[in-house]
Amino acid sequence: MDRIECWRAVSPEARSWHMRIRHRVFVEEQRVIPLTDVDDWDADPDTIHVVAGRGSEAIGTVRLYRTDDAGRWKGDRLAVLPGYRAGIVGIRLVRFAVSTAADAGGDVMDAFVQLQNVVFFERIGWEHNGPPVLYYGLPHQPMIFRLAEARRLVEADIPEDAHLRLPAARDTPSALLVSMS
Repeated sequence: MDRIECWRAVSPEARSWHMRIRHRVFVEEQRVIPLTDVDDWDADPDTIHVVAGRGSEAIGTVRLYRTDDAGRWKGDRLAVLPGYRAGIVGIRLVRFAVSTAADAGGDVMDAFVQLQNVVFFERIGWEHNGPPVLYYGLPHQPMIFRLAEARRLVEADIPEDAHLRLPAARDTPSALLVSMS
């Protein structure tokens, strides 16, 4: 089985995978957001878009950005394709996000978490930050993560060379990418 790796989606191809996975999960599958989930944060050059892949398949995403100059970050648009949700893809994406924000000098990361995912976030060190609120018309739990904890959580997950690469190209696209076209 191929290792699950996460990387910043900076190339046009990786950014396309990122956006297509988000669209598939939030617009088509969950119908949380009508038409498109693209917003102003996607146009901000400081926003970090992340892709998780296994082999040559893109299978998950997360987005993160600084919300103030005092070290506060937000993680959102965590999306893992069906068939990969029972594994460690979500954990890898969240750990990549919090370690990236911590390495950039962040102190805390906020997120609005769909209620069915709260236990997952609690298990990986996130805390409640107030009562549930409506976010995109659905109840979400505001949660917070103290980024000082990030380095301890991710040390074992960082590869020796710490340089993640895009999955190897195929002569033909994966079935996943064809079905998303």
